[in-house]
Amino acid sequence: MKRKNNLFNQITSFDNLRLADTRARKGKGSQYGVKVFDRNPEGNLLLLQELLINKGYQTSEYSTFKVYEPKERLVFRLKYFPDRITHHAIMNVMEPLFASWFTNDTYSSIKGKGIHAAANAVKMAIQDKTATAYCLKLDITKFYPNVDHDILKQLLRRKIKDRDLLWILDEIIDSAPGIPIGNYLSQYFANFYLTYFDHWIKETKSVKDYFRYADDIVIFASTAKELHKLRVEITEYLKRELKLDVKGNYQVFKICKRRGLDFVGYVFWHTHTFMRKSIKKNYARAVKKKKPKSTLAAYKGWAIHADTKHLRRKLAA
Repeated sequence: MKRKNNLFNQITSFDNLRLADTRARKGKGSQYGVKVFDRNPEGNLLLLQELLINKGYQTSEYSTFKVYEPKERLVFRLKYFPDRITHHAIMNVMEPLFASWFTNDTYSSIKGKGIHAAANAVKMAIQDKTATAYCLKLDITKFYPNVDHDILKQLLRRKIKDRDLLWILDEIIDSAPGIPIGNYLSQYFANFYLTYFDHWIKETKSVKDYFRYADDIVIFASTAKELHKLRVEITEYLKRELKLDVKGNYQVFKICKRRGLDFVGYVFWHTHTFMRKSIKKNYARAVKKKKPKSTLAAYKGWAIHADTKHLRRKLAA
């Protein structure tokens, strides 16, 4: 595949920077950083254009905060100007390219994909009871903090020839250890870091039923033996090629009445799908506390992708 060139000029065009500002501010118009930017929007965009073209742009200092759901994570936050606008300017041009490089089997933070698309794909696959009799479930130890910058840069250079674009991507990559959770670009860097692994799974190992959401990986097969063998090969590949480790809590198990697959907030069996117990409890609690309609609509949207007709009727009563 021919490497991509002449992308940086598209990113730094004034029209693209204006579009980046429009997209970056969605739902954030009341934030302090946006209000400061709006004191001189045209001048600020011209300044950003000059910084990028003359390679004077440097990522601002991050602020951080912790979130605790679904698990404790340190989230990084950048200034609205120049950083978040810059990230959107890059992704206005790069997003369709990233999407073209990904396989169809990854679902996290991709337009047209997401949790419900992953759930629907698993439900479709698991209808073949023989081919999906057994499941391998694994994830990667501290995936985001352990992404190797040199490897990520090398992988990008397999796809991109444009030196100016590689400069700004390198600058952003080196602005924090690993891949900082919270950056707009981080979700694409994370997916891209595992893209060659995805292709290896699908094309070299000829795995049919493979699903990845961020670093959570699910593979079905007809026997446990082939999954144990594949798990060893996956562990070796990730260590050798990406300097990543598979968590020791990986599982190979049979899908049966006593045990379904817990993945992306649902539990899947061959005959039905339930919401994860903790999400179902949160849904019931939200109804009881009369949470805002937007919150209840989100839970209802989650529920309709599972066999929850009785639950929804009960909560609506």
